[in-house]
Amino acid sequence: MTHRTAFLNARLIDPATGMDAVGDLLVEGSRIADFGPGLLANGAPEGAERVDCAGLTLSPGLVDLRAAVGEPGFEHNETIQTASRSAAAGGITALAALPNTDPVIDDLAGLEFIARRARETKRVKIFAYAAATRETAGKELTEIGLLAEAGAIGFTDGGPIADPALMRRLLAYASAFGQTIFQHPSEPRLAGGVMNAGEMATRLGLGGIPGMAEVIMLERDLRLVEMTGGRYHAANISTAESVNVIRRAKARGIRITCDTAPPYFALTERDVGDYRTFFKLSPPLRSDSDRQAIVEGLADGTIDAITSDHQPHDQDSKRVPFAQAAFGAVGFETLLPLALELVHKGQLPLSRALAALTHIPADILGLKSLGRLTKGGPADLVLFDADRPWCVEADKLASKSKNCCFDRRPVQGMVMRTVVDGRTVFTHAG
Repeated sequence: MTHRTAFLNARLIDPATGMDAVGDLLVEGSRIADFGPGLLANGAPEGAERVDCAGLTLSPGLVDLRAAVGEPGFEHNETIQTASRSAAAGGITALAALPNTDPVIDDLAGLEFIARRARETKRVKIFAYAAATRETAGKELTEIGLLAEAGAIGFTDGGPIADPALMRRLLAYASAFGQTIFQHPSEPRLAGGVMNAGEMATRLGLGGIPGMAEVIMLERDLRLVEMTGGRYHAANISTAESVNVIRRAKARGIRITCDTAPPYFALTERDVGDYRTFFKLSPPLRSDSDRQAIVEGLADGTIDAITSDHQPHDQDSKRVPFAQAAFGAVGFETLLPLALELVHKGQLPLSRALAALTHIPADILGLKSLGRLTKGGPADLVLFDADRPWCVEADKLASKSKNCCFDRRPVQGMVMRTVVDGRTVFTHAG
């Protein structure tokens, strides 16, 4: 007999359609049977599991544009099993895994490995990027057509593709297969430092990474997009000028999408403090004026999506001098509460924050059935208490690595239940 779950008295929000109403949602098997105000006014169907959602919000599950999942090669930092558990705890029902693993995901065997391990884990949906260049070395293009046919969700090297001639060929070739190039814009010859260039870096005696390293590569790539007609996504936008560049490009009709991550709207370079390596990120934390511009870019839609940019590292990679520490922080379980922080501050409407976490990233990845509430669509859901306060404790995160730059930060908004294809993959214990 098909398992049924009835979610009762929830605040139903579907940013894709603008729905925001108190109502019910019925799941049958792996699909959403129906939803809406008064749907189950006469009670749940006989035998259905009942979930009382009074005071809680039920929305499409979050779709994460970019994350490192450890396997293959970096299982000491994270595994697909632990990444899936952490993502589920954060309300994420689908994520796109970066290809810069060991070996690099630049062939069919690598894509099949990720797909197989995700099936075995049976928790969240994991899609894989393929490397844009062989071994992410920035020299030779991968077999984009074959990899796309095999299920690659997009193409990226994780880090910047520095050679403009190569990027031009890549955009043109990928466009022929309807594929998007995901770029981490940072001119490597300018980005040799370890934190944002400026007064803080000078005071700490650390090498600086100027914001212009991001802007210059972004400007270059946008000209190449104009030249080739390619599809391009800029990852981890962190500077005010980058927001301006993208705003102007969109006004000219250039096909570009972009994202940012919570550190760039919730933290600044001052959080580095006295060489706190958990705040060493790529791109680096910027100035407060940059942070404010990122918030404004999210509010007006210049920045399309919010991603976790989950980058797990073990203690040996972080508990070293700042200059030697690895870049990156874990982000699955803080993604939703940090986005909700913008809502609680009145900087974003709830529907806009959720749109940046659900159907917009799904659309960018070409996953048109995900990130939305659809009758007959996959039952990928997150049930959360938007107002519940809690304090981030890195040691209690489900991720295998604990390099969290929001440790001990008070936040508001807690995931209560995560559902993937009708299966409950996480419930809050408290």
